[in-house]
Amino acid sequence: MEAYLFVHFKEKESPDGEQVYFAVSTDGMHWEKVNRGEPVLWSEIGERGVRDHTIARLADGRFVIVSTDLSLARNFRTKYEGSWDNVARYGSRCLSLWESEDLIRWSEQRLIELGDENFGCLWAPDILRDEGAGDYVLHWSSRHASNDFGNMAIYFARTKDFRRFSEPQLLCRKDDSSIIDSAIYREDGKYYRFLKKYRNPEAIILEKGATLRGPYERIEAFDEEMAKLGSSAYEAPTAFKLKDGRWCLMLDFFGVKGEGQGYVPFIADEIDSGRFIRSDDSFSFPYRFKHGTVLSITLEEYERVKQWK
Repeated sequence: MEAYLFVHFKEKESPDGEQVYFAVSTDGMHWEKVNRGEPVLWSEIGERGVRDHTIARLADGRFVIVSTDLSLARNFRTKYEGSWDNVARYGSRCLSLWESEDLIRWSEQRLIELGDENFGCLWAPDILRDEGAGDYVLHWSSRHASNDFGNMAIYFARTKDFRRFSEPQLLCRKDDSSIIDSAIYREDGKYYRFLKKYRNPEAIILEKGATLRGPYERIEAFDEEMAKLGSSAYEAPTAFKLKDGRWCLMLDFFGVKGEGQGYVPFIADEIDSGRFIRSDDSFSFPYRFKHGTVLSITLEEYERVKQWK
């Protein structure tokens, strides 16, 4: 772990915001924009817009970026008639994917059609490597016919190569609320799962489980820290380890329009403690990033990406 790559989008009302952006850092705290703050990848198929990016380094040396296939700038007022309910019910059943061997030269974009007529929109994908099984767990948020397209839940599929996928299965559902934006990490033999919950409470929650599929229990200390924020307008949790072993959690604040939106940082000595303390003064960003993930990279990869043209 020598440097970090942040893959994100920008919340704009124009199509250039819903594309793939890169930022880099040598310490995970002070970030620099890549490509002069312009997109590094453009979506040209599907909805021609992508959001909620996740990136992973595969065991064979490849990198993959997987994103929600969704353009609100192009389609919210027209195709979806200005309704988030229509987005969730009738949005794309595909996820967008790019591959690379060096973080610079990327494959043509392709769509992964994981949903069928039983699914609403597939969004907010994330990737967990399952070393024991020798594969990857791709998980996302969706509405589904199994509960009459009611509360959103988290579904997953397994893959070894990001070309062939298992049939989607339910990973978790809350009877009292929709849940979205799952981010799952394995530490010291336990699984830690961040979720955005819409009710009871409307907040980011953190759960701990012995296996990927649970059962899970809430970490109450995390609830206490989130209650101090005084707002429920946070989503898109993504976490990574800093060089000194502490955990950094990024939460995407959407409580204002335009300037002021984007990720804010929280630090915990250990993920198990749940004591993530807001730490704005220790971080700097060239602009506010929107829903993405952070990948640990080498210094050589950092220098290569930094010179993107």
